[in-house]
Amino acid sequence: MRPVLAAVCALLVASPAFAQSEAALKEFFEGKRVIARLDMPAAQTGVDVYADARRTMNFEEYSNRLKAVGVSIRAGDTVMITRIKIKDKLVEFQLGGGGYGTAGDDTDGSVYVPGAPKTSREKTLEREVKNEADAARRRRLQGDLDDLRREREREDQRNRVISATASEEKKRRIAEQRLHAGSRFNIRYQGAVPAGLTPAGVMAALADFVEFPFVEEGVRSQTARPLVPDLQPAAGPASLRKGMTMQQVSGIFGEPEKTADHMEGRLKVTTATFARDDHRLDAEFVEGVLIKYSLSSK
Repeated sequence: MRPVLAAVCALLVASPAFAQSEAALKEFFEGKRVIARLDMPAAQTGVDVYADARRTMNFEEYSNRLKAVGVSIRAGDTVMITRIKIKDKLVEFQLGGGGYGTAGDDTDGSVYVPGAPKTSREKTLEREVKNEADAARRRRLQGDLDDLRREREREDQRNRVISATASEEKKRRIAEQRLHAGSRFNIRYQGAVPAGLTPAGVMAALADFVEFPFVEEGVRSQTARPLVPDLQPAAGPASLRKGMTMQQVSGIFGEPEKTADHMEGRLKVTTATFARDDHRLDAEFVEGVLIKYSLSSK
C-alpha cells in the first residue's frame, strides 16, 4: 500500500487542482471509504494526531478517551469519510458521522422529574393553622396538614425513583447511540494549518492510522501496467512515464547532473536534472518514484 500511496500523494501535491482549500479536500475525500488501523473513541473528541510533532499521538490521552466512551470504530473496520473541515490549527477528518456529541446530539444523561407541588388544600391549611386561635382546632388542622405533607413527600420519593430509572435508561441509550455515530481524527498543527495543504499532506499525516484503499484502486484503474514498470535499460526517452523508479530513469538518461531533496510532510521529494544526447529531463520523484517530469531539447 505505502509505495502506491506515496506515488499518488505526490501526484496530488504536483496538481494545481488540489491546492489548499476546504472545498478541494471535501471533493477528494468525502464519500470515500477507508480502513481504520486502530480502535477509535465513540465521541466527537476522536483521536488527536500531531502532524508536525516528533510524537504524533498522545497514547495516554487516547487510552483515557477509549475508557471513557468506548469504541465506535474497530481496527480493521471499513468506514466512510463523512466530513472534512479546516479550522485555524486543525483539520477534522470525520468518519461515519464524526462521533457522538456534535450539534443536535443529546449528551445529558439526566432526566428531570419535577417535585410534587403543594395542593390548594395544603396551602389553605397552612393559612388556617397560622391564623387559628383555638388550640384544639389548630392541632386538628395541623394533623390534616401533616398528612398532606407526608403524602406529597411520598409522591416526591416516587418521582425521584422514576427520575433515576429514566436517567439510567437514557444513559444506556446514549451509550448505544455513541457506538453507531462514528469518530474522527483531529490533525493538529503547532501554528496554523499549513498553506497549500493537499490531500497528500492529509494522507501523510494519517498514514500510520488509516489505509486509503480507494487511492490504490484509483491508480490501478487508470493504468493496465504496473505502477513501477519493468523496462530494459536501453529504452529511449519515448519510453519515459510516471511510476518509474529513479534507477530506471537513470538507465535511460544516465546519472543525473544534479539532485535536490526536501520533505513534503513525511514524504521525501527529490528533484533531478538529466541529460542525454539532445534531450534534457527535469524530473520529480517521491520516495524514489517518478511523479512529474518535463522533457525538452537542449
